[in-house]
Amino acid sequence: MNGAHSLVHTLLQSGVDTCFANPGTSEMHFVAALDQIPGMRCVLGLQENVVTGMADGYWRMARKPACTLLHCGPGLANGLGNLHNARRARSGIVNVVGDQATYHRPYDAQLTADTEGWARPVSAWVRTSTAAANVGRDAAVAVQAARTAPGQIATLILPSDASWNEGGVVAEPLPVPAAAEPDPAAVRTVARILREKRNVLILLGGAALGEKGQELAWRIAQASGAKLLGEMSNARVSRGRGRPQLERVPYVADVAIQALAEFEHLILVNAKAPVGFFAYPGKPSLHYRPDAQLHVLSRHEQDAEAALAALAEELGAPHAAIPDPGPHPEPVRGAPTPEGLARTVAALMPEGAIISDESVSYGRGFYPQTHAAPPHDWLQLTGGAIGDGMPVATGAAIGAGGQRRVISLQADGSAMYTLQSLWTQARERLPVTTIIIANRKYQILLGEYLGVGANPGPTAMNMLDLGNPDLDWVKLAEGMGVEAARTESLDGLADLLAASLGRNGPFLIELLV
Repeated sequence: MNGAHSLVHTLLQSGVDTCFANPGTSEMHFVAALDQIPGMRCVLGLQENVVTGMADGYWRMARKPACTLLHCGPGLANGLGNLHNARRARSGIVNVVGDQATYHRPYDAQLTADTEGWARPVSAWVRTSTAAANVGRDAAVAVQAARTAPGQIATLILPSDASWNEGGVVAEPLPVPAAAEPDPAAVRTVARILREKRNVLILLGGAALGEKGQELAWRIAQASGAKLLGEMSNARVSRGRGRPQLERVPYVADVAIQALAEFEHLILVNAKAPVGFFAYPGKPSLHYRPDAQLHVLSRHEQDAEAALAALAEELGAPHAAIPDPGPHPEPVRGAPTPEGLARTVAALMPEGAIISDESVSYGRGFYPQTHAAPPHDWLQLTGGAIGDGMPVATGAAIGAGGQRRVISLQADGSAMYTLQSLWTQARERLPVTTIIIANRKYQILLGEYLGVGANPGPTAMNMLDLGNPDLDWVKLAEGMGVEAARTESLDGLADLLAASLGRNGPFLIELLV
């Protein structure tokens, strides 16, 4: 058995059965092992940032790691943007990165790179397997690291001779430590704050944003008078009917500061205290008031649901009915607006839909318009590195077993970073409807330009404009094998969206706004 065979067998025995891949020469023995050993679903991505983004979306829905297959240091480097987002989402991923044979590295061939150095900033665990006998053992440790709460990125670097040499050994799966239990002292402290203080915010993040976590937080808020918010950017939020009408910390600095100004105490549940996405001249980096006190109920590696359950018990918080969000939304007609788009999507999405949201500036107000939608999950850009929306949608569709419709709300500028995702959606026949919000400009950057006190002139406007020539998303999609159509109205969007939901495969709608 060679090292590559031991790697595949160990991954499978450790529960990793999906590989998002963009292989190269150094990984051919791993590719051969994937071909010879049944059990691994292999999904090809045409660019490494698509591959890593798919692995992120997969974890968010499947709650188990996939592996990626990346070609040497430069291939890893191509995928770093979405590994940054995945790290912020706390997604578990096992990267398998090919490398020069150990004896070839001293010759400094063209693809030789500091692969470990590039991996470390986005990885919780990095190791290079230097011998075939070590590959299986190292793979088992990588999976253990990836599955360690709340989810981590593990990068295993595989020199080609460690892959092709004989002497591989299949390793048994390693135990994965459960998420840490809540600290009883923290629970008692937070309960005291909720009993004695006013103007208290409970800020939810990570696993606290699941259906059970929100239900417990709602009970606590109703019993104590505290208010609830979610973090600004979240990996996965359970939303729609039957869930609290949870809002999130606003993106815009002035709006966030105003929204948080009343709170003298912030209780953090797998969340961090709100800070600005960027710095701006004359504005504070911290968006909560300077005299506010922070209280940590649970850290990211702790069990958020257990912490909230313990807090509810400590408070004696009774069951609290979640308010009805009102009538089911109706599709909106006429010219596109952010509110109209959100209400139309809410009206037509099926129960159990998955929303992958990289709508950027256009979508900041989508939450209030979608509370009355059927139950669904909402996935957001977590790290700010644009280009994750379509890969995350693709991986989420696979992570959900192809049984749930994914609606990808996608700004046109960031879509160009990873449009190759459409090809994978077509090849895998994935149930993904992509709505390209085509304003043909980097709208968010226009706002940021004004935010730093500058007035855009011709040179600046030229760098922030996506026209001349216009992007043709219908042709781009069709060139990737995805059927597509264009509309300039919400009437047309509603018709196209409704039709797409009955399809077996992907569809793209270009909405001109």
